Amino acid sequence: MKLIIVEDEKLAAERLKTLVKEYDPSIEVLACLESVEETVQYLRHHAAPDLLLLDIHLSDGHSFEIFSQVYYKGPVIFTTAYDQYALEAFKMFSIDYILKPVTLEALATAMNKFRNLSASFASADYRQLMPQLSSREYKKRFLGKVGQRLFFVDTLDIAYFQADNKVVYLVDKEGNRYVVEHTMEKLMAMVNPSEFFRLNRRYIVRINAIQQVKPYFNGRLKLSVKGSQQPEEMVISRERVSEFKQWAEA
Repeated sequence: MKLIIVEDEKLAAERLKTLVKEYDPSIEVLACLESVEETVQYLRHHAAPDLLLLDIHLSDGHSFEIFSQVYYKGPVIFTTAYDQYALEAFKMFSIDYILKPVTLEALATAMNKFRNLSASFASADYRQLMPQLSSREYKKRFLGKVGQRLFFVDTLDIAYFQADNKVVYLVDKEGNRYVVEHTMEKLMAMVNPSEFFRLNRRYIVRINAIQQVKPYFNGRLKLSVKGSQQPEEMVISRERVSEFKQWAEA
């Protein structure tokens, strides 16, 4: 088994690595990473591990942001000092959720659970499997605000989400804009990742709203999206083109 540890506290990372080796000396720890950015870059340029041991609070943000920036379909065991992120973690194809300080007993329970699931679903895509195991449904509608008025917007009617000066807008297929009280990171945890893709820090696009994809300068892609009436271009960087194609063909 090959795994990656993501933990921004060096002592905690070393302890976790020691516990992994105590549990099973044959496990190969491919890397100990410290941040969202470092983990995203690693996953983009290396073969996916069998398992991620992932701290939720990292030096540059919550680790949930990783999955809005890179396509990863493997299982995750989360570690954290806080218990309020359990529901959000299980929306992210999580195997288990361990509260710190991590003990050998807690780690062994999580690792045994992973091995039992691996044996039962040897060829499964965990992105499809884990929502079933956690009995978690994705959000079906959002409450949007225009001035002082509130509106219900079905998820099926969404074209894209846009972050603009710390305000997040929901834009429907007709081009109507609503303010929503969620961050972009939380939105990616609330919607189905097979239907929504985060182009960059500013845009999350729904697949059925994409009208056309064109080659763009320097190996990038340019999107034409329903509801988009803005001069600003929706462009996918060259580094994310491969990930976008994998998502589009999933």
